[in-house]
Amino acid sequence: MLRKLMVVAALALLPAAVAQAQFQAGDWELTLSGNGSNGPDFNGTTFGVNANIGYFLSKELELSLRQSVDYNDIGVEGGNLAFGTTIGVDYHFDMGRWQPYIGANVGYRYGDVHNTFVAGPEGGVKYFVNSTTFVQLNVNYQFFFDSDTGDASDAFSDGQFLYSLGIGFRWH
Repeated sequence: MLRKLMVVAALALLPAAVAQAQFQAGDWELTLSGNGSNGPDFNGTTFGVNANIGYFLSKELELSLRQSVDYNDIGVEGGNLAFGTTIGVDYHFDMGRWQPYIGANVGYRYGDVHNTFVAGPEGGVKYFVNSTTFVQLNVNYQFFFDSDTGDASDAFSDGQFLYSLGIGFRWH
């Protein structure tokens, strides 16, 4: 009987523990993530790191400032560095520990690449491992405002998909 009572008490407290793993208006987050890929013949590599600082205007709506640094030597003599600075707005769906989101971003891509403004949709999911720490998977598409071919009609098709996996921290 005591064992059954302990199980019921633990199940009753579970929603409270999960409820703490949610964003609230006024929360901040810092996310650090990385990405990487290689050519099909393993003849080059691309990797990068990203940092994101976000502020929650409400428990669902986040405004973020992001910085990325990427290295690429696929088809590029000596490799190159690309930087990106973007602003993002994301809407989070509160599902307890799981926080899927959709949004959009706009910013600027620069460095040893064709410098251009970028924008596009994004989405992902954050999974809270405790009340302040989460793992994040993010996917976004950035289309270029100015194509490196000089033809503005190529700007959307010359865009890029970006994937990242990272760790984030929430505080109030």
